[in-house]
Amino acid sequence: MALYPLIYGIRASFHAYRYGRDVGSAGFKNYDAVLHDHTFWTALGTTAKYVAFAVSIETLLGLGLALLVVNQLRFSRFIRVGLILPMTVAPVVVGVIWRLMYASDIGVVNPLFSSLGLGSPNVLANPGSAFIGVVAVDVWEWTPLLFLIILAGLQSLPQEPLEAARVDGAGPVRVFFDHTLPLLRPVLMVAVVLRLIDAVGTFDQIFVLTKGGPGTATQLISTYSYNTAFLFTQYGRAMAMVVALMVLVLLLTIAAIRFMRTAAMRTSS
Repeated sequence: MALYPLIYGIRASFHAYRYGRDVGSAGFKNYDAVLHDHTFWTALGTTAKYVAFAVSIETLLGLGLALLVVNQLRFSRFIRVGLILPMTVAPVVVGVIWRLMYASDIGVVNPLFSSLGLGSPNVLANPGSAFIGVVAVDVWEWTPLLFLIILAGLQSLPQEPLEAARVDGAGPVRVFFDHTLPLLRPVLMVAVVLRLIDAVGTFDQIFVLTKGGPGTATQLISTYSYNTAFLFTQYGRAMAMVVALMVLVLLLTIAAIRFMRTAAMRTSS
C-alpha cells in the first residue's frame, strides 16, 4: 500500500505523457525541465516561507499553551479538549469554514476589521493578506498537534532538577531556560520534524481557499504539481517535482535526526 504508489510515481517521473497517455521513457528530461522552471522555484520558495512561518508560530503557541495547561490551571481539562478540537476536523472542511469566514460578502473577518476601524482587508483577494490568511488557517488547525506532543514531554520531565533549582532560589524564567527547555529539546525537535514533514505537503486548505492565488502568492509545490498534472496533463513533470521535493525533505529529515541525536547526547552528558 505504501511502496507501490511511491515506486509508480518515481517511474512516472522518468516517462513522457501526451494527452494522459504514457508515450515512453523520457530519461531525465522531466527533471531538467523542472530545474529550469522559474515557477517551480517560486513555488518552492513560497513553500519554504509557508512552512517556516507556520511551524514556527505553531511551535511557540504549542509550547506556551502546554506550559499553561501543565500547571493545572482551573478548568484545564476543558481547555485541553477545546484546544485539540481543530485538529479533529478534516482539512478540506477547515478550508471551507475559513473560506466562508474570509468571504467579503458573508464572512465575519471584514465586518470585524471594519468595526475596529481597520477597513475591509478582503483577505483572499490580496497577495500579502492571502499568504497571511492561509498561514493563519494552518496555525489554527495544527497548533493542537504541537501542543499535545509538548504537553506530553513536559509531563514526562524529571522533577528533581527543577525542584533543586527552585530551592536554590531560581525564578520561573530561569528554571525554564536553564532546565526545562534543555530537557525538553529532544521532544521539541521530534514535534518540529513531524510537523515540517507534514506541512511541506499541505494541499487541502490551499486548494480550497485560494488554489494557489491570487497570482502565485500562495502557490506551493503541492498545488503547482497538481496543476501541472491535471490541468496541463504533464504527469511526468509533475511527478518529477514531487520526487525532487521528497528527496529534499528526506535530506532535511536526516539532518534534523542527526541534530536531535547530538542534542540528546549533550543533554545526557
